[in-house]
Amino acid sequence: MILYHGSYTEVIRPDILHSRRNVDFGQGFYTTPLREQAEKWCKKFKDRGQDAVVSVYRFAEEKLKEYKILKFESYSEEWLDFILNCRRGEDTSDYDIVMGGVANDKVFNTVELFFDGLIDKGEAIKRLRYERPNMQIVFRTQKVIDACLRFERGERL
Repeated sequence: MILYHGSYTEVIRPDILHSRRNVDFGQGFYTTPLREQAEKWCKKFKDRGQDAVVSVYRFAEEKLKEYKILKFESYSEEWLDFILNCRRGEDTSDYDIVMGGVANDKVFNTVELFFDGLIDKGEAIKRLRYERPNMQIVFRTQKVIDACLRFERGERL
């Protein structure tokens, strides 16, 4: 499988040390199988006048069975709980890889409304079900990055 990562620079040797902690699926190296999504991630860099580069990786899916994986098939109560725990810095799970939908701007707004107590969990899930699905695959340990991702090329936008 081919995966993409959007950044201001080519990322030849991905690591988890350069990632923020309190994001959707916690600290890790964020990728997507959707090139269009990686290009959207680059938009913030282009908007700041920086370079924008989509790094392309070969993902060794056959090795997945060796690692602890959490996969969200859809926006759900479990997905929302996991996102909230990660964003609060309260995630204590030990997953090597987490896969699932991205909390994009519209999704994030719904999550914030719930987080602030302005809507309940049921209403949040109801709103999220109408969002266009997307996908992020987050590598949360260096061992899985080293074993499963191979850099192929960087493409400047």
